[in-house]
Amino acid sequence: MLIKIYPDNPSFTDIRLVKECLLDGGVIIYPTDTVYAFGCHSEKNKAIERISQLKGIKKKEADFSFIFSELSQLSSYTKNFDKIVFKLMKRNLPGPFTFILNANNNIPKIFNSKKKTIGIRIPNHPVALEIINQLGAPLISSSIKNNDDIIEYNTDAEVLYEEFGDRVDMVIDGGYGDNQPSTIIDCTSNEIEITREGKGILEW
Repeated sequence: MLIKIYPDNPSFTDIRLVKECLLDGGVIIYPTDTVYAFGCHSEKNKAIERISQLKGIKKKEADFSFIFSELSQLSSYTKNFDKIVFKLMKRNLPGPFTFILNANNNIPKIFNSKKKTIGIRIPNHPVALEIINQLGAPLISSSIKNNDDIIEYNTDAEVLYEEFGDRVDMVIDGGYGDNQPSTIIDCTSNEIEITREGKGILEW
């Protein structure tokens, strides 16, 4: 299914369709403030496995991000982090940043692995945020890369639908996406480090 949801005024009815799809264990393609991404409910193991297959990786080896709508939701998945990290996230989120944090015991259970870290995002995109708000749970997410050596990320939802429409349950067209991924900030040690320069300028 290809569904158009306007970022300026997301339709409650359309968002509810997305919510029902995710609650049923569906996999979606959805817009963020960076690139289009695969997404699924964080508690639907078969859906996480489907995204792993789409990415060509094993679930236990996946470095998928968790997409939240507010910082208060992080405590269910992360260990305690210091005030400096919290202030940095509060200053820059929502925004095009992925913060790597130390994970609590819930993360290994989700991925059937010994995973000790978690990547978290709060994208500055009304459609993504409204999906999470209505769902009441974070999304597991992974950006969609092209096989093209020149254009790394596809910005057109209709083209993504042509490529993945028979392998995902819903493609959300939220307009043209960006072709630049998020900036990744590793906060798992004493020294905060930018490990990938992407979209956005981090405010320290």
